[in-house]
Amino acid sequence: MGYVGVVGPSVADEDDLVDAEALGRGLAERGHVVVCGGLGGVMEAVARGAARSGGVVVGLLPGTDRSAANPHVTVALPTGLGELRNALLVRSSDVVVSVGGSWGTLSEVALAMRTGVPVIALRGWQIGGTPGGAGPDDGPHRVVSVVDTLVALDALLADGHRPPAR
Repeated sequence: MGYVGVVGPSVADEDDLVDAEALGRGLAERGHVVVCGGLGGVMEAVARGAARSGGVVVGLLPGTDRSAANPHVTVALPTGLGELRNALLVRSSDVVVSVGGSWGTLSEVALAMRTGVPVIALRGWQIGGTPGGAGPDDGPHRVVSVVDTLVALDALLADGHRPPAR
């Protein structure tokens, strides 16, 4: 089991929403805890997929109102930090998966890469590197499907990867 941060735009296209929901199902079926921003778009889609498969979803909310969480979040944590919550999401995740891209998503990907948390990018920001790049200078692991995402995630967690000591 791992803590998997899933990031993506709050206003997402249909492909990203469909993939995020399928990703949530796959994560829940593997027993992973989903960590997300707790609001709409990719965050709601991944939470919906995980919740419908019996998974646990932690939503790190930007504001102070717990009721702002989407209805699929299991544990809503209002941070009052706005975008600064992105650092909490990254630091609480063993692996970060980005689905699609927005400026907020870019900040989460960059924070993860800078702190040694592996990133798997499904049609997300491509910051340097080559497909399957594994090191901090290689950029995110690039994948093209939810199945590829789950395979890459399984490999990272099977290798015992956890973020560096904080």
